[in-house]
Amino acid sequence: MFKIYNRHSFLFVFFLCLTISKPVFSNILDITTSAKQVIIYDHAANEVLFEKNADVSMKPASMAKVMTAYIVFDRIKDNLLSMSDTFLVSDKAWRMGGSRTFLELNSNVSIQDLLLGLIVQSGNDAAVVLAEGISGDEEAFAREMNRYAKIMGMANTYFTNSTGWPHPELQTTSRDLIILTKKIVEDFPQLYKLFEEKIFTYNNIKQSNRNPLLYTMNGADGLKTGHTNESGYGLIGSVSRNDRRVTIVINGLNSKKKRTFESKRLFDIVFRETALLSLFNKQNTLVKANVWLGKQSEVKLVAIKPFNKIVSPLEFNKTKIKAVWMDPIAAPISKGDIVGTINITIPGKQIIKEDLISAENIKKMSSFMRVKSIIKFLLYGDVIDK
Repeated sequence: MFKIYNRHSFLFVFFLCLTISKPVFSNILDITTSAKQVIIYDHAANEVLFEKNADVSMKPASMAKVMTAYIVFDRIKDNLLSMSDTFLVSDKAWRMGGSRTFLELNSNVSIQDLLLGLIVQSGNDAAVVLAEGISGDEEAFAREMNRYAKIMGMANTYFTNSTGWPHPELQTTSRDLIILTKKIVEDFPQLYKLFEEKIFTYNNIKQSNRNPLLYTMNGADGLKTGHTNESGYGLIGSVSRNDRRVTIVINGLNSKKKRTFESKRLFDIVFRETALLSLFNKQNTLVKANVWLGKQSEVKLVAIKPFNKIVSPLEFNKTKIKAVWMDPIAAPISKGDIVGTINITIPGKQIIKEDLISAENIKKMSSFMRVKSIIKFLLYGDVIDK
């Protein structure tokens, strides 16, 4: 008795280039921090690596300006604004206290300069000019900020102004600020580069970016610091290394020095102690399976989608991947057909199963050739007609 379909499996172990960083999984790393609110997020794996009071209400201070920047970026993307357009500096904007770009009253300032003033110098005057230029007044712009927040799913955020200036009703959470950061990074990859500018000079006044990570950490490219007496010192920091981006929101520290030290310490832990297990991103052929009664003798098989997960370095090195399918696969086969599974075995965890699919279309043989192949199989045991 002949058995046409034999269960085949192909075992291969990936020794990938480590992106060792250790997300702060409670089961991988036990972290203590003096910050009141912290969340650490890995963008590629879409995983929260560590959190402390991530859903507790907090004041964003100048970190609210990231939403102001997002709305301006969105107008530029939709061709409703350009970098060369100008907005008028009102008396309200000119009188704003706190950090400033030192805009001149009644002057017309380009969107590009206003964005640099907002992002690099954290200029409250620049934020108000942008708000008034887009919505007419800052109160209307705050409503626009809240509309965007709702669409993004920032369920625990309420904006009252474009600057993060203290207000009783102003609130957000570190988790919501991660949502905002993820959106601004993904939606505006070119405009996002403004966040890594270290110096901006306006009106002959040179100011440095207040984000300390830009000067101390390899791969740091954003985003925003914040401070008020009520909120303490906070930071949205993002670092990109070896195709892996990690963002940390930290808040409630009592000095600039502690904010710098703690944010850098947490990033160091992440990138030292964890690895990004990144598989199948280029959709390369994993295996070639035999085809039964097809116009081609083999079909290329690939993973249905990329796979990204944060693991420890030890888990990374011992992870095994096994592709399982019934061989041969009967024609016709359409590109994207699920023909098997990929079993990903990470030590100490349940086996993860992903679909194995065809990377190409394979047509049936002609009726004559099918009969010929079947007869040949019955006579000689060959599965495939070469």
